[in-house]
Parts: sequence; C-alpha cells; structure tokens
Amino acid sequence: MKALPLRATQRLQFHKGFTLDDAVPLVPYFAQLGISHLYASPLLSARAGSMHGYDVVDPTTVNPELGGEAALRRLVAELRRHDMGLILDIVSNHMAVGGADNPWWLDLLEWGRLSPYSEFFDIQWHSPDPLLKGQLLMPFLGSDYGEALQTGALTLKFDAPHGAFYVEHYEHRFPICPKEYAAILGTGELLKPLAERFTALAYQDDAYHEAQWLKQALAERATEVLPAIEQRLAEFDGRQPEGFNRLHQLLEQQAYRLASWRTAADDINWRRFFDVNELGGLRVERTAVFEATHAKIFDLISEGLVDGLRIDHIDGLADPRGYCRKLRRRVDSLSPERHLPIFVEKILGEGETLREDWQVDGTTGYEFMNQLSLLQHHPDGFEPLADLWTRHSERPSAFIEEARLARQQILNGSLGGDFESVARALLQVARDDVMTRDLTLGAIRRALQELIVHFPVYRTYISARGRSAADDKVFQQAMEGARTTLGEGDWPVLEHLEKWLGGQPWRNRPVGRERKILKHACVRFQQLTSPAAAKAVEDTAFYRSAVLLSRNDVGFSTEQFSAPLADFHAVNGQRLQSFPDNLLATATHDHKRGEDTRARLAVLSECAPWYVEQVEHWRTLAAPLRSDANTPSAGDELILYQALLGSWPLDLASDFEGYQQRLWQWQQKALREAKLQSSWSAPNEAYEQGVEAFLSRLLLSDEGQPLRTAIGNAAQVIAPAGALNGLAQSLLRITVPGVPDLYQGDEFWDFSLVDPDNRRPVDFNARQHALDTPPDIGELLFNWRDGRIKQALIAQVLALRKAYPELFRNGVYTPLEVVGKHAERVVAFCREHQGTRLLVVVPRWPHLLLENGVHPQINAQVWGDTRVKLPFAAPTQNWKGLFHTGAVTPDKELLICTALGDFPVNVFINPDDQES
Repeated sequence: MKALPLRATQRLQFHKGFTLDDAVPLVPYFAQLGISHLYASPLLSARAGSMHGYDVVDPTTVNPELGGEAALRRLVAELRRHDMGLILDIVSNHMAVGGADNPWWLDLLEWGRLSPYSEFFDIQWHSPDPLLKGQLLMPFLGSDYGEALQTGALTLKFDAPHGAFYVEHYEHRFPICPKEYAAILGTGELLKPLAERFTALAYQDDAYHEAQWLKQALAERATEVLPAIEQRLAEFDGRQPEGFNRLHQLLEQQAYRLASWRTAADDINWRRFFDVNELGGLRVERTAVFEATHAKIFDLISEGLVDGLRIDHIDGLADPRGYCRKLRRRVDSLSPERHLPIFVEKILGEGETLREDWQVDGTTGYEFMNQLSLLQHHPDGFEPLADLWTRHSERPSAFIEEARLARQQILNGSLGGDFESVARALLQVARDDVMTRDLTLGAIRRALQELIVHFPVYRTYISARGRSAADDKVFQQAMEGARTTLGEGDWPVLEHLEKWLGGQPWRNRPVGRERKILKHACVRFQQLTSPAAAKAVEDTAFYRSAVLLSRNDVGFSTEQFSAPLADFHAVNGQRLQSFPDNLLATATHDHKRGEDTRARLAVLSECAPWYVEQVEHWRTLAAPLRSDANTPSAGDELILYQALLGSWPLDLASDFEGYQQRLWQWQQKALREAKLQSSWSAPNEAYEQGVEAFLSRLLLSDEGQPLRTAIGNAAQVIAPAGALNGLAQSLLRITVPGVPDLYQGDEFWDFSLVDPDNRRPVDFNARQHALDTPPDIGELLFNWRDGRIKQALIAQVLALRKAYPELFRNGVYTPLEVVGKHAERVVAFCREHQGTRLLVVVPRWPHLLLENGVHPQINAQVWGDTRVKLPFAAPTQNWKGLFHTGAVTPDKELLICTALGDFPVNVFINPDDQES
C-alpha cells in the first residue's frame, strides 16, 4: 500500500453518541473540504460511557461502544475510497483502573506480585509505610475504611459464573485472592472439600494457574453450593460486630489495602495520570508491557488500517526518547513501504524545542496555538489590563507568580504522595554515600520543592549519560530560581540535587543497587515535574489569573503577553527545517476556549482602556444581582465577564437558557479548578449557589437586562475584529510550514468553552449544505455571522494545498517586508518551490482599522500606502487570489488596498508555473 500524502487532518471525538459508523457518511464531506486524514480520538476499549477514550480498560480490542473493529474497517474502507488516511490517538502512559472493567487491574488486585500484570503498572511495592506491608493502596472508598466496613458499604459477594469471590463498593470491585477462599468457605460439610483444595494453594508453586481450575470447578458446582455460600457470605456482614472482624481480617490478607479517596494525595504508592485515582500509570518501558499494550495497534498497522499515530502525554513515560525510537522501529518494520507519521502530545516551554533524536514527525501543535496567539495580541494592552485585574482581584498580575503559588499547593496537596516518593528516593541516594548520609529528609524536601516550583519546562530527559546541554540549561534556571526562595542553609542540598538529577551520569556508578536507586530517583523526579506543571498551570493558575483569558490555554507561554512579528517568522522557518510535518492546531479537545473565542478576546489587547471603562460600568450594573457583596468575588466576576465576551452568541435571538446552562457548567468547573473559593475535593456549595444565582439573574432575569445589554453590546463591538482574527488564524494555519489540524466542526465559528462544552455534537449537515453552495464573496461577508465565510476560506486554501502539495510541504518560507502607514498591522510571507510562488497577506490588530464596521472587512482606502515589498520582480505576472475574484500584478510591491480589497485575508499564487 502506498503512503497517503499528509495535507490536513480533521480531529474527531468518538463516543457512544458519535460512533465510527456515524463518521462513515461524513467522509465525502471531509474529502470535499480538503482533508487528507481523519485524526481519531483513542479507539481501543475504554470505560463504558467514556466521552474521550483516554480511560482504556482493554487495549487488545477496538471499543464495542464505537462499533468495534468491524465499524473501524468500514470507516477505513470509506476513507480509502476518497484517498484519505486515518491517524490514531493512542494512550501509552496509563489505563483506567478501579471500577470492575479492567481485567489486567483486577488480576493484579487478586494476585498481587504473583499476577503476570504486577509489573505492568508503575507500583512502589516496598512502601516505607509499615501499614501497607507490601500492599497496593486502593484509595477508592467514599468514606474512611472503618466507616465503610461498619455501614455495609463493603459487601462480600460471589460471582457464580466465574467461581470467584470479591468485595463490592458501589461501582468498584475488589477481588479476593483464591488463597483466602478457604476462610470464606468455612468447614461446613458441603463446602469443606472445596475449602481444603483452595487451602492447598498456599503450598503450591503454580498457585496462580492451579487456582483457575479450582475456580472453574467452583463455578460448575455453583448451583449446588450456592445456598451454603450465601449463608457464609452473611457471616461477613460488616454491620455486625463479628462480621465486621471477619471481613476486616479477610481484607487484611489481600495484596491491596482499601482506603478513603482522601488518602491518595499523601499515601499513594503507585503512579497515576496526574492526580486521577482512576487512571493508573503503565511501565511501557518494559518490553512485555510495550508489546501487550500495543498489540492491537500493531495488528491494525500491519493490515494497513492505520496511517499515523498520535502519542498521548509523552512526558508521563519513564523514557520518552527510548519509547519513541522503539515505536518508530516497530512501525517501520510493520509498514516498510510507507512512512507512518508519529506525533507526540508535548507541551513545549518558552524557548524549548522538540528533540530531533526522538525520530518522530512533530508535536500535536499546541506551541503553534501559542505562537499565533502571541502574534495577535497587542503589547500596549498588557499594562491597563494587568492593572484592572490586580486592582480588583488583589492577585498577582504576573502569571508566573500565580503558577508558582499553584505548584506549591499542588506539591503539598494532590501530588503530595508523589512528591514524598521522590524525596525518599533521593534520601536513599544520599544514604548510599558517606559524604551525604547526614542529609535529612526535611532538607531534601525543602530543596526539592523549590526546584520543582521554579522548573521552567514540564520535564527534562535525563539519560544514563546525564543531562543534555538543553536539559542543563533549564535545570540551571530552576536552580537559580530555587536559590532566591530557599534559605542559604539549604543551598548545599540544592547542589547535591543538581549532581544526582543528571549532573553526574548514573552510568558512572557501579552496576547494582547504587546505580539502580539513582536511576529510579531521576525517573521519578521527571515523572513528577510534568504533572506538577500541568496541574499547577493548566488546572489551577489558568482559572486564577485573568489579565486576558485568551493568553491562558494549553501549551501557551502565559507569562508572555505578546511577541514581535519577527518571532513568528522565525519559528515558522525553524519548523520547516526541523519538523516540516508538525501538526498545526488552533483548537484541540483539551483547549480552555474555542479558537474564535480566543481570537475575539485578543481584540481587548487593542482596546484595553475602553474595556477597562466597560468593566467599571458593568460592576456598578451588577450590584443589584448579587446575593451578597462578596459573591462572586471580584476575580471571579472579571473572569466571568471575559468568558461572556468571548463566547457571546453572534445570533441575537439565541437561546439564553441554553447559554446560561453552558456558562454555569464552565463556571462551576472554573471555580473548583481555581481552588480558591471552592474545589473538587471540598465544594463550597453556598458560594457556588451564589455565583450561579448571579449568572442566572444576569442572563435570564429582567433585573439583569441592563448588564446583559451592556455586555452584549460590547461583544458586538469587538466581534468583527475577532472574526477577522479568526479568519487570519485559519489562513496562517494552512499556509505556514506544517500540517493544518482542524478540530471537529471548527470550520464554522467556534465560541466554545472548556470541555465538555468543546465536545458538543456538531451539525455536519449544515456544514455540508454550506460547502455545496457556490461561494459568493458579497453574500458571505454580509452573512459573516453564520460562519460560512470561515468554511469557504478553509476549503479554498486546502484546495490549493492539494493542487500544490510540494509547495506547501517543502516550499521555502520567506518573510516579506511591509512598509507604509499601517505596516505593523500586516503579516506577509512567501512560499516558493521550483518556480511556483505563494503570497500570503493577513491583517493583525484590526480593531482600529475596522472603524466600527459591521463585518470583518477593512475598507481598502484605510490601508493608504501600506504595501508589501517583494524580493522578486513579476511585471507581467498575474497572481490569482482567493475565490477567483480577479488577478493583481504586483511588480516589486503589492499594495494592501489591492491585496485585501475584496476579502479580509488573501493568498495569491502564480498559476503559470505548475508543480512537477
């Protein structure tokens, strides 16, 4: 099978409400739009009802809720009929645990270290806590363990078809090890022979396999012995004193210890995905785990059903580089005649680049969202907006301060157990050397915390050779920051951490325990800095800091407000050289705000003084809507105003009840993620009810009409400029080096909020109908609010990508100089390949130029003498623009009033030269 050219991807979120078969009839539409590859959310069997697929419970099968493997084959067959491919999202870092649906996890609980899956999950079996005694902590109880026993929330049950005993706690199932079945079966005449056979397991070397036969025998006799078993189960009723003791003693003999969910933060002895108890970390660096978790993926690749992979949360792995290189070798061996691209979900910090020796094709494009956002924010807006935020919220205006406060809270809270594990691992390293054995756990904790708090990236990639030059640079930044907040008495401890964590390679240590514990400490440290950054930034500080919410999104260097145009050109050139197929995203399933929500909010950076006046007025209008003077807090109120402005419907006859429900769903999540007035672990119901009442009065009541009207009017003022920003980002995403990635439905305007709002059903029928209608520029501009203008732009430029694939993939990228009256408000560049040239021209900071316009088209006369200087002469060359509205002859300069006279953005190509 030949490789399918990668031109543009379409991300789809599959779940039981939108299955693989539901996507089949949409394939012709995606092909018509110009998509080359569908980019699917995880398709392996996930927890029942999963809306995203990242909670995999069985990696050996395609999710039956999505239609199973048969439906996948039907979808791929339809894709092939349209010369399209499939990129599959896979989850290598973790699986869903808890519940009663992961057979590997249940087997682990049943047998502990004897289970073949005991090394699949990232477990610290030798906990320093004597209470665990080599057990696995199970923090899934809704109350304290003793209370759960006493109230009967833990119930011993018999699974007759499988001949197995287990304890049930709501949706959770905790298997009983067969070695303990004798204690349940007792010495009654009917059950005694069975009990004796299970007792013998304790003395058998092959107990694991022998038990399978015994359980089968028990299942075969289930009908006969069930009444006797039910009598015995009644004797393990925790609501009775004797039953309480029996059930407790039985549970004490298991490979796990049941505990309240609240214990996880402090006592967890296995790695999770972030701080989610229901997602257990996998040791994919082990060959057996790698093969078992990827077997189905490899089968699909070898059959030619998959054309690329997206690796979720690469920074969670012990060795991302080793994993990626190993995966590349396997994929190439399975599909030697075609190159399957591999993309990694990687958050790049400021100045950080993807490692080229990983042998992957790029990232999923979060960094491009950031680069584009920085381009569209005006630097003059920061000071007035920061002053507004600080004055009312009384919180820091510098995002980095908020992020560091959040990291401290996370390390002492939800990731406290993970932090303690790393500190103790480092203590072991210290105790192994006579020169450092006097270092205390307390001193290591203090130094380690400040080091992580000041870490400028998600993680380093320490190897047996130590830190690379790139890693050392960021590590020294963290060291420098830690010294500013640590007492000088702890600086020597920092120096030791600097050596242990990659400064002195572990391969220099003798083979054996000493090297092993140092490597373990390095791996654990790196697997902590990543979730600490994510939880502190994405899931906390983003909801606390609101100088401007359009600068708060996944992968953004939020401490930056804007960046020079030269920076945008520079990163585009670098991408072309290093990762020409890197995905370019402006929206993802994880974004905090839809791409057009951010584009609209960015306009506030251009008119910050005006916005400050609006907010002061709104706060006065809001007074009658409050339940009390402090609900919502000033910070939460300002965040709400921005959320409303960014997502305000363009249709004035919108369903405000539905809008209020969407806003409240977002706001409750925002309040709990911020962890200031409320939280997921301890919801402040009184405060939340007060905020919900405020929002309801604002959007639905007569008394909220003045404020509602004022906010709506302000949204309409910035909406045209926001729409022009949205068109500009769509065009740039498709024309700069890289592969454009479209998120489901975003070919129309996307004013969504954080998930699950950004995963609502998409009306593809409306989009198909719009695409089937021949575009008319005047009509599209007049009706710009319906979003068809955005789709028409995308379809036109994706058609160019299809016609000139090498120009877009390999064409030289040349920034073009713009001069004249509004030169700073224009982005222009050229792509060139074998004589074919493409010129791209888009406005930025358009609010002032629209002059209170009612649509996103800047009047041609406004541009005056603004023009693009071309590095080549083309005196007789006509250049075709979008929608075939005519041609221009640019000569050595291209006037912006000509280039953007008919349409808000434009791209020109010289049609006389065709690609070979």
